Amino acid sequence: MTRALPKRKGYLAERKIRMFLRRYGWMTVRSGGSLGPADLVCLRRGKCILMQVKSTSKNLLYVEGPMPREIEGFPLYVVVDFGYGDIRVFTPGEKISREGGIPLREFMEKR
Repeated sequence: MTRALPKRKGYLAERKIRMFLRRYGWMTVRSGGSLGPADLVCLRRGKCILMQVKSTSKNLLYVEGPMPREIEGFPLYVVVDFGYGDIRVFTPGEKISREGGIPLREFMEKR
């Protein structure tokens, strides 16, 4: 099996998360080129949340530089695809590990 290039790997993780959110009734807009801290803008019933999407097969992920907790009043979350269906949601600044955060399904059920 060939390894995906980093940009392709990131795109595939974003796509997987977009499809998941669609099942929960969210409309998502991909921020092309990831020029800011948010990769996805997610909208539903007057709510807006922003997501920075990461993908790794490691147990721990380090994100360089500080990230805001919100942008223009909208909350920002870091969503990490650890593989094998293990997708977890973190707030910026939180330690990102396979054991931390909130599973994406549980996070979405609260929204």
